[in-house]
Amino acid sequence: MRLLFTTWAWPSHLYALVTQAWACRAAGHEVLVASQPALAAEIGRCGLPAAVVGHDVDAVAMVRRYVIGAPRPGAGGRGGGPRAAEMFLAHAESMTDGLIALAAGFRPDVVVYEPTALAGPLAAAVQGVPAVRHLYGTDLLARAGTVLPGLLAPLAERYGLDAVDPFGALTVDPTPPSLRPPAAPSAVPVRYVPYNGGSRPVTLPKPAGPRVCVTWGHTMAKLSARRFLLPDVVRALHPLGVELVAAVSAAQAPLLGRLPEGVRVVVDAPLHGLLDACDLVVAHGGAGTVLTALHHGVPLLLVPQLPDHAGHAGAVAGVGAGRLLPAADATPERLREECRRLLTDGAVRAGARRLQEEMHRQPPPSARVGDLVSAARRPRERPSDD
Repeated sequence: MRLLFTTWAWPSHLYALVTQAWACRAAGHEVLVASQPALAAEIGRCGLPAAVVGHDVDAVAMVRRYVIGAPRPGAGGRGGGPRAAEMFLAHAESMTDGLIALAAGFRPDVVVYEPTALAGPLAAAVQGVPAVRHLYGTDLLARAGTVLPGLLAPLAERYGLDAVDPFGALTVDPTPPSLRPPAAPSAVPVRYVPYNGGSRPVTLPKPAGPRVCVTWGHTMAKLSARRFLLPDVVRALHPLGVELVAAVSAAQAPLLGRLPEGVRVVVDAPLHGLLDACDLVVAHGGAGTVLTALHHGVPLLLVPQLPDHAGHAGAVAGVGAGRLLPAADATPERLREECRRLLTDGAVRAGARRLQEEMHRQPPPSARVGDLVSAARRPRERPSDD
């Protein structure tokens, strides 16, 4: 069987697909991962064959406009329409022609796409094969079920399609059941197996006391150095007397400034290898960070600054596995207060471990290969070669 995986050029979205793609290859199936040019090298570093489609879209500039509020080019103000939806559509417009051409040559039996890579279901519909949606976190697009089909309608019409279901024929969900929204489409569960990039893991020694890992993903520093809150958070927490680990990328390291003595700075280390020996994670609310922490049963203090981060943080706080602190309220005093509470709150720690148990009970990616095969074998009509 041939499987075409696709995502737009955002590393964390790719990482969410990696272990399932590996599982498919290990089962003897042919796998190809398609994305825009900016992600090709990273796909290769993940040990997967890459194909380049479309052109790069400046996602950072688009996110910066809808978060910071800068007007869109040619617009007099904020304008109408969801900004995130505009970004997803821009990526779909970039990628769909190339993805359709690639699929015509590769002849996949199924297209697997992360939920914001809307070129995936379009290319699958043109090719006449099923599209499988693979989530990377809580299904925040579940509420957009009435919006996304209309968003895709002009592109669908361009390719002679009456309609395209942006939710695909099947959804694979790596989140624990407690984090799934009630209105989310039905999904098959899969165990979350952390993959945070191919850098060499760093193993921390056993701590003498409480250890707190502070990490801020990759997005916020790209948007604005002022929105990269990690250095301020580390300085705020230092008076607590706990061991602090600042997990950053090489690009973020110059933004740290002078940190207090004793702070351990870890650069470009996969988060998965750090968290097993931590008691708390303080972070931005990205899906990969959240699921990796919960994989280890570690509670979270989340300070979201983007809508999707707020959605992930709200889900975690709602089931008692952590706390959400709005960025506007994240004063040094409040940060210390929340950390003290979370480090001593047995109920929150139990909540995080409960989600860990839920995650580990779910079938591994290898067990879901059969579902992809079954989806591909359902009766369907393939387009002719005429």
